[in-house]
Amino acid sequence: MTVARALETQQLREEVKRLRSSVSAKYGSENIIGQSPNLLSVPDVAGRAAQSDVTVLINGETGTGKELLAKAIHFNSPRRERPFVAINCGAIPRELLESELFGHLKRSFTGAIAHKKGRVETADGGTLFLDEIGEMPAELQVKLLRVIQEREIEKLGSTEPMRVAVRVVAATHRNLAVIPVELPPLRERACDIPDLVNFFFDRGSSCRLG
Repeated sequence: MTVARALETQQLREEVKRLRSSVSAKYGSENIIGQSPNLLSVPDVAGRAAQSDVTVLINGETGTGKELLAKAIHFNSPRRERPFVAINCGAIPRELLESELFGHLKRSFTGAIAHKKGRVETADGGTLFLDEIGEMPAELQVKLLRVIQEREIEKLGSTEPMRVAVRVVAATHRNLAVIPVELPPLRERACDIPDLVNFFFDRGSSCRLG
């Protein structure tokens, strides 16, 4: 039984190592495809951002890969072993967004039948990606500022603050962060189209062979 447990532990460690390697490969900066001048600075800035703990703002139109870049920053940072939690602030009704972000206590409002953990708490120790942060109501932006500056949240229905250690990466056109990273749309880097075609062709070939 001792030998069996030791072998199982070793297998689990190898599986974790393999999964970490797979994640690193999936979200590495080498997956940012292109050679256009307005794209070449993105991996360098993102790499430096990954090694710091400051809030990051990613500017870019829909479809430019903002969440992929946010994941690259997270999985190449010291927080890589902790959660990456994403929320689209424009896809959730404003009356529900506060509860989704910060959580609530049972009976804190009509329909709150149980305690709920918010996305900020879920991301504790890791990275919280706030997509479309410009759609967040102003009163919630004030509460988010408390998360960034004071490292604490207050759930709906609670008067006791809770400490959190979360790193925020946001995507919006508003200049809210310390390190802005601009992702150019493909129409501004047409010279990258052949590289992208080759990349997706190779990926498709690998999938068929696998």
